[in-house]
Amino acid sequence: MKKIFAIILSAMLLLSMTACGGGGEKEAETIKVGILGPHTGELAVYGLAVRYGAEMYFKQVNDAGGVNGKMIEVVNYDDQGDATMAVTGFTSLVDDGIVALVGEVTTGNCRAVVDEAYPINMPMVTASATATSITYDEETKTVFKNVFRTCFIDAYQGSKMADFASKELGAKKAAVLYLSGDDYTQGLAEAFEAQCKEMGVEVVAKEAFSKGDKDFNAQLTTIMAANPDVVFLPNYYEDDGMIVTQARALGIKCTLLGGDGWAGIEKYASAADLAGCYYASAYAAGSTAELKAFEEAFVAAYGEDYLNMFAATAYDAAMVVVEGLKAAEAKGAKAGEEDYKQAVIDGIDQNAGNVKGITSPSGYKFDEYNNPEKDVVIMTIKDVEGVPTPTYHMNY
Repeated sequence: MKKIFAIILSAMLLLSMTACGGGGEKEAETIKVGILGPHTGELAVYGLAVRYGAEMYFKQVNDAGGVNGKMIEVVNYDDQGDATMAVTGFTSLVDDGIVALVGEVTTGNCRAVVDEAYPINMPMVTASATATSITYDEETKTVFKNVFRTCFIDAYQGSKMADFASKELGAKKAAVLYLSGDDYTQGLAEAFEAQCKEMGVEVVAKEAFSKGDKDFNAQLTTIMAANPDVVFLPNYYEDDGMIVTQARALGIKCTLLGGDGWAGIEKYASAADLAGCYYASAYAAGSTAELKAFEEAFVAAYGEDYLNMFAATAYDAAMVVVEGLKAAEAKGAKAGEEDYKQAVIDGIDQNAGNVKGITSPSGYKFDEYNNPEKDVVIMTIKDVEGVPTPTYHMNY
C-alpha cells in the first residue's frame, strides 16, 4: 500500500507541475519584454503613448505567428514618472524574467534605469529619452552598448533648431527660456546656444524657471526688452503652452521655437497664439502611407488622446527590439541566459538596417554612441484648428 500511495503521490505532483507550468513549458513558448514608464500622473501622455505604440507592434508580431513560433509576452510597469519607482520597476521586470526593455520614457528616469541595466547587460530601447548621457557617459568615456534609442538626442534637436532659425528664418538675435535642473531642457538649450554661436546668431537673453512655476512674466519681460528675432522654449508642452500664452499676452510677437517635447502643445495654448511657432519632431502625421496605416490602427485600438510622436517612435522601438529577438532566436540562445541578452544587443546593432520604421523608413543606422541617424521634421501650427503640420524637412 505504501508503494502504491507513493506512486499515486508522485503522479499527482507531476500532474500539478505540468498544469502550473512548473516544467517551464510556458516559459519556452513566450518571450518576455518589459515596457517601463509613467502610465499615470502628469507625464502619462508620454508614457501611455510609448506603451500603446510598442504594445501595438508586439501584438502585430504575435498575430503573425510570433518570433520563432514564440509569443511575445509584454510586462508593463507604471513608475508614475518617479525616478526611484523607475528603478524599482526595472528590478521588478528583471525578476519577472524580461529579456529586453522598451523604456524608460523621460530622460532623468531613463538615466537612472541605465545605471541598473548596464551592469547586467539588459537590452533596452528608449523611444523618448533624448539626453546624450543615456547612451554615453562623458566623464568615464563609457558607451552603454546595451542601450539604444529611436528618438533624437538633445544636441541634435537643439542644433537643428538653431540652424533653422538662422538659415530659414533669418534670425540674427535669439533668446532662450528653459526649465532649470532638467536634463532634457538644459541639453536642448545648451546645444541651441552653441549652434547659434556657430551660425553667428547672438543669444541676447537666457532665462530659467523652476519646476512648478506658473507665472513667467518676469523672465518674458527681460526677453522682450532684449528684442530677439526668435525665442527658443526647449521644454515640455504643458510649461510651454503657458509660456506661449503669456508671451503673446505680454506683447512678444517674434517667432517661438521648441523641441520634440512640444508634441501635444496645441491642447495647451490657442491656435492664434501658436500661429507661426515651430518645433522639432521625428513624426509628421499622415505624411506617408505607412504613417497613415499606423495612425488608423492606433486610433482604432487606443483612441486619439495618445497618438503623438512618441507613440510612433515607440512602435519603431518595438520593431528594433523584435529584430534583436529574431537574432537571438536564430542563434539558438535560451531566454534568461546571458548569451541571449548579448545576442539581442548584437542583433540590434548589426541588423537595425532591416527595420523600416515609420519614423525612419530607410532603416535604422546607429552611430558609435547608439544614437539613430535619421531625418528631423520641423513642425508648425498654422491653421485655425490648431493642428500641427510639417512645413520644412531637414536631412540628417
